[in-house]
Amino acid sequence: MELTKQEQTMLDGKEGYAVRKSMEILVALGEIFGAKNLIDVGSVQVAGVSYQNLGDAGLEFLDSLAKDGRVKVLTTLNPAGMDLENWQQLGISPDFAEKQNLVIDAFQRMGILVNCTCTPYLNGNLPIYGEHLAWSESSAVTFSNSVLGAKTNREGGPSALAAAFVGKTPCYGLHLDENRVADIHIQVNTELSKLSDWGALGYTIGKKAENKIPYITGIKTAHLDELKSFCASTVTYGTKPLFYIKGITPGAELQKQPTQTTTIEEADLKNAYDNINDNVSDIDFVCVGCPHCSIKEIQEIAELLKGKKVKEDTELWVATSRTMKQLADKRGYTATIEAAGGKFACDTCMAVAPLKGRFKALATTSAKGCFYSRQNLMKTKMGSMKECVDAAVTGKWN
Repeated sequence: MELTKQEQTMLDGKEGYAVRKSMEILVALGEIFGAKNLIDVGSVQVAGVSYQNLGDAGLEFLDSLAKDGRVKVLTTLNPAGMDLENWQQLGISPDFAEKQNLVIDAFQRMGILVNCTCTPYLNGNLPIYGEHLAWSESSAVTFSNSVLGAKTNREGGPSALAAAFVGKTPCYGLHLDENRVADIHIQVNTELSKLSDWGALGYTIGKKAENKIPYITGIKTAHLDELKSFCASTVTYGTKPLFYIKGITPGAELQKQPTQTTTIEEADLKNAYDNINDNVSDIDFVCVGCPHCSIKEIQEIAELLKGKKVKEDTELWVATSRTMKQLADKRGYTATIEAAGGKFACDTCMAVAPLKGRFKALATTSAKGCFYSRQNLMKTKMGSMKECVDAAVTGKWN
């Protein structure tokens, strides 16, 4: 790779250990993928925040970087392994909480905004069209590329953090326009009537498109929460973190319809549900917010819970960002949800919290949530927000 004088100075260690280490990571990455140079990034989103995933070795690495490393661009964090304020209420052990807080402290010393969310675009880190980023979390990467029209590869935790210290990332992959061309046409011939249908659609397209970039037709309308869910699902189950929906997402009008074509029929969505849902009726864990709930979703949960109570041996978690929770507080949604026995899980999510062995069967609106919950040895059910709230109230999936 060609480096500027300033970049070579950073690589030579003139700006300290963290910057030198970061340049070594970025240069190695660039050389592996054939990047010609580094490019400036507007913001960074760092994954690898949960102590569940990092362990002591990861904590030690972060602590070493925090000694002299300070980020050069707006940088936010992916969800941590617990609610940073109310971890006890969610059954997190003191030992885990102590380690998780040390992780957060290291990130704070680096100058990173501790806004632990997989939806940074809803919480103060909103890129503009065409802006280069270094983001990590798969659904956020897909949302920024597809819905916002920004440009980012799916970074690993170390490479995203390196980009934050340097303010740059190697120019390869989805930073290059020639790599952002749709190469499979998908015609959707079925109605999408509830939020979970978008998860099922993402599952189906992920399986059919595999590692291609879909150009999707047949969808007439889509709102933010539907696209958020679709981004999480399609990248979890197969495709690159970029898609185009004709008439809906930016850049779709610039794409030529690919010659390779496949269709999505109602039977395909049914097959997706059959593969995502297990044969289980008793539910002991309901978690919505994968990706993190928007304020509109929190409002819907509150309205569905009015005058009801969560079943005593079933837990209902609303996973969201601290910012959305504060909005919910002001609107009265928090009081309604908590009065019904629901719990907010801010700063964390079902994919990165230490949940293995705690619950037997999950109900959620999220196909991605089902994917990760199965890794935590849970049976899974995916459905609408109403179906999930009903499961929390009755302890049954109907």
